[in-house]
Amino acid sequence: MNRLKERYIKEIVPALISEFGYGNINQVPRVEKVIINAGVGRATADSKHLEAVVATLATVSGQAPVTTKAKKSVAAFKLREGNAIGAMTTLRGERMYAFLDRLVAVTLPRIRDFRGISPTAFDAHGNYSLGITDQTIFPEVTYEDASKSHSLQVNIITTAKTQAEGQKLMELIGFPFRRDNG
Repeated sequence: MNRLKERYIKEIVPALISEFGYGNINQVPRVEKVIINAGVGRATADSKHLEAVVATLATVSGQAPVTTKAKKSVAAFKLREGNAIGAMTTLRGERMYAFLDRLVAVTLPRIRDFRGISPTAFDAHGNYSLGITDQTIFPEVTYEDASKSHSLQVNIITTAKTQAEGQKLMELIGFPFRRDNG
């Protein structure tokens, strides 16, 4: 069993039950899935860039990503409907827990001048969105592989009903939220 999943069962669930007073264990919020997305605007002009993004996502997530295609044509961006413009992958189960564990313990501390992640990026249902500006903070991605720099979007979907429940779940998982000094 994954280290984070074991900690969730033994420590996080009892802490959430005591704080929010759930009557049933199925009411306790949990992480349902993690979606990793990378949009590549330059993919229309340079197909090698999309290949690099797909390779990075496969390395980081441990599974093959799906290329996303444009839904509409936009003349200003020289974009036609059906053009490949990005890649995404959805993690569930063991891979999801392994990715979150690596993200919190290894990847986020590697960010230069890191002072914590924003506590305001939650939606009303307790889901969290995190933007990563450089893919080289992941230890799996070497500088030689990262010839084309790009950013990633990580969406963490939870079963929480409110923003407070989602934020407490993320804090207990170990996400380093920024503390305001003011």
